[in-house]
Amino acid sequence: MIGRLMTMTAHPGRGGELAAALLRVAERLRGFPGSEIYLISQDAADPDTVHVTEVWQDDASAQAALAAPPPADGPDPADVLALLSSPPHRTDLTVLGGVGLPADGRF
Repeated sequence: MIGRLMTMTAHPGRGGELAAALLRVAERLRGFPGSEIYLISQDAADPDTVHVTEVWQDDASAQAALAAPPPADGPDPADVLALLSSPPHRTDLTVLGGVGLPADGRF
């Protein structure tokens, strides 16, 4: 099981738009094979900073989600990138378990 923490900073005043776009991405991933958690959070102290917490069964699942075509009603990756003031920061994780994940480690 793998995890990722993504931190994205929107252009000034556009954090709400960024969060909304990422929530639409999250909805598209609901039920996607291998997707365990795709959580969108807005920084309480800086609403232009949005965090994405991801948990995947494996890297292949995460890559498949990235390669999947966006729905006709968007957003596509270019829409999200256009809202950013700088490149996203990614931290890769080895997920060990916790609340919200199956206790037996089977996914």
